[in-house]
Amino acid sequence: MRYSGLKVIKEALTGHKGWTPAWRDPEPQPRYDIVIIGGGGHGLATAHYLASVYGEHRVAVIEKGWIGGGNVGRNTTIIRSNYLLDGNEPFYEFSLKLWEGLEQDLNYNAMVSQRGVMNLIHSDAQRDAFIRRGNAMILNGADAEYLDLGQVKKEYPFLNFDDARFPIKGGLAQRRGGTVRHDAVAWGYARAADSRGVDIIQNCEVTGFRIKDGKCLGVETSKGFIGAGRVGCAVAGNSSRLMAKAGMRLPIESHVLQAFVTEGLKPVLPGVITFGAGHFYVSQSDKGGLVFGGDIDGYNSYAQRGNLPVVEDVCESGMAIMPMIGRARLLRMWGGIMDMSMDGSPIIDRTHIEGLYFNGGWCYGGFKATPASGYAFAHMLARDEPHHTAAAYRFDRFRTGHMIDEKGMGNQPNLH
Repeated sequence: MRYSGLKVIKEALTGHKGWTPAWRDPEPQPRYDIVIIGGGGHGLATAHYLASVYGEHRVAVIEKGWIGGGNVGRNTTIIRSNYLLDGNEPFYEFSLKLWEGLEQDLNYNAMVSQRGVMNLIHSDAQRDAFIRRGNAMILNGADAEYLDLGQVKKEYPFLNFDDARFPIKGGLAQRRGGTVRHDAVAWGYARAADSRGVDIIQNCEVTGFRIKDGKCLGVETSKGFIGAGRVGCAVAGNSSRLMAKAGMRLPIESHVLQAFVTEGLKPVLPGVITFGAGHFYVSQSDKGGLVFGGDIDGYNSYAQRGNLPVVEDVCESGMAIMPMIGRARLLRMWGGIMDMSMDGSPIIDRTHIEGLYFNGGWCYGGFKATPASGYAFAHMLARDEPHHTAAAYRFDRFRTGHMIDEKGMGNQPNLH
């Protein structure tokens, strides 16, 4: 079924009796050419591009829970490509370009809203660093615009310009950045992949890998063995636990990242704002709630909930730049499990086991990377070589010293 305005009108006039399920609920087949473990945004995007771009149709996505129940439905929905380093910026700009055409590609309303992202500047040194970043973005084909204090005041008059502890001195804007409805991304990719013959198998947990003579033959699951020519793993914060079943220890730690949403308010934020003197980012959803987040909890955890010290830190940062946020009532909070790599950048690569491939280590950047991650991982699975935008995301960079450390924090995952 193809969605359209005319279809909506027709269903409204006929009692909405013609809608069909967005995707099938099949039982697993004995064997597939490619099996993708993880039914989140990255896994579903990989399946979609495998079918639509690379002509691979004997594909299955295996999800231990339900579609949209993991990190893809637990993030703060921001998309952007404002990175500095050559290993990252071309990739995230490729992702942003895919976001711009996503709804037409999927025939699904993902509510892509390019309302802009503003990174606030609070010191002269930070201004120099952000101007350098903006120039790097422009050199890689992205958009970037430096705003002085007067321009920031004009666009965001409600910020604290009078007596802030960290005075605002300007901002770096990316007008093409913005937000996307997170669960609609999962549903749209699932529907598009299913329409091209991909089997999406929910409530099917992987319990092990069948490996013989250094080659992965398939996966053991709660629904039995599923054979596969190639197996791709894209399970975000559960990466270490999954790959341990194949005898691998990853350069990744799992941490919980909290997110928050307030009660619904009238329109107040025109775009996404990030605090330059702390870790705080905020936007306003289509329902009116202020959606915001900050740092991860600084300890390893697989829990999808956080603790009060980080709640306090995030709220303090919000109050520091926008005191009026203190009048909003918090509606709910939740946590997602972040796969934090040693240098703060992801991995899309084959493993030492033939036929077994890995996608993970996304840290804070997982949601915004969804389309490019899926495209690049599909390329790796179909061609057994890295996509040119993801050529730096290899396992061996930690051995060779070619780290992609955007923050310059070294090998301490909780600081990235």
